[in-house]
Amino acid sequence: METLLLWGSALLLAAVGVITYSINFRRQRHADASRLANTRELGMDRASGQYPLIDAGQCIGCGTCVGACPEGDVLGIVHGKAVVINGARCIGHGRCADACPVGAIQVGLGDITKRDDIPILDDDGQTNVPGLYIAGELSGFALINNAVSMGSRVVDAIADDLEDEPGNMVDILVVGAGPAGMSAGLRAVEKGLSCIILDQQGAGGTILQYPRRKLVMVQPVEIPLFGRLPQLEYSKEELLAIWGDLHEINGLDIRTGERVTGVDGARGGFMVKTPDGAYAARRVVLALGRRGTPRRLNVPGEDQAKVAYKLIDAEAYENRRVLVVGGGDSAVEAAMGLAHQKGTKVTISYRKPELLRIKQRNAERIGALIESGGIDFRGGTTVQSIESDTVVLNGPGGAAIVPNDDVFILAGGIPPFGFLRELGVRFGGDQPDLRLVGAATSETA
Repeated sequence: METLLLWGSALLLAAVGVITYSINFRRQRHADASRLANTRELGMDRASGQYPLIDAGQCIGCGTCVGACPEGDVLGIVHGKAVVINGARCIGHGRCADACPVGAIQVGLGDITKRDDIPILDDDGQTNVPGLYIAGELSGFALINNAVSMGSRVVDAIADDLEDEPGNMVDILVVGAGPAGMSAGLRAVEKGLSCIILDQQGAGGTILQYPRRKLVMVQPVEIPLFGRLPQLEYSKEELLAIWGDLHEINGLDIRTGERVTGVDGARGGFMVKTPDGAYAARRVVLALGRRGTPRRLNVPGEDQAKVAYKLIDAEAYENRRVLVVGGGDSAVEAAMGLAHQKGTKVTISYRKPELLRIKQRNAERIGALIESGGIDFRGGTTVQSIESDTVVLNGPGGAAIVPNDDVFILAGGIPPFGFLRELGVRFGGDQPDLRLVGAATSETA
């Protein structure tokens, strides 16, 4: 009798478990479908760089890719198949492809004939303009390991191309001193090529824009003249220290405060123009990134001294009333850094009602701060004007006056695509007959 009771209890528990799992499974799948509809409506389903390319014929809908994604909610299961739900958060880690048990996922750019933000490059990173190369995020591939690898690969191709080419100008001029540009410079040193690196800010590129102590995920990568980065996460300061040491030890010729305004000439004889002059180079590598010029709001009061387009030191804003404009990771990270300062009151103004473009880790942290009152989130609002001690926000309820001392406009940048087109560089959308170009497997993304 006791045995029958035990078996009965076990079967009952199993049945309850199966029913509970089934209910939760259906709820999650319904939630995924709702999220997909929402992100499509907001235009958040499309990625800006590389993203998971899912073969629906192979996908078995197991969900391992969903759980493997470091960003948390890029993927979901809809109608029994994996789909990209929040592509705006995807930065191409490739963990989903590694986790897929049936090989149904690759990470790449897809069919770039439908994308006017991806330049056409050959396997060596050369554009349709002979001698003009692109490396790093500007190519469409994000992540530091991609940038470093591309910087090295571009210079390898240039070194082979220059073997029998005489000339008395600099071999390579690199525009941009981020991971791609620094890697290109270091590889040039290895190859015995002369190289100048220009950057309108400083060595580090977009890393300079990160808040203090920001953790950066780094996948395995070999840096020229350094070797493999041994850790999987680094702080902003640690990465900048590595680049700084490599700069000094290897004598890289990095010239900061130099803004490139144009490139004339042709392969073997380019003239790279800046406001103060020009540089002659046999080859040019553009490692500009995709952020470009900071995006302005063009509202009254924006030219005041209290308005800035990047946050350098959050600790300088103690006991201040600060407005952060934007809803991406840069804006959210800046707002969180400011909110942790003594006496600082932070308001976020974002034109969309929700923060959907940010990484999962940031979403969890900012959500807790908003819920606790540490940050005042004004979703669905835009800045109407900036006054000396207030800002006026327009929202669903009309205009609202917010007391304010400082404004950070972190609403992204204007990408340098127009600049590239002026140089003659063609993009995927310019070539209707071009097929899949530049796809990366999970091993390289």
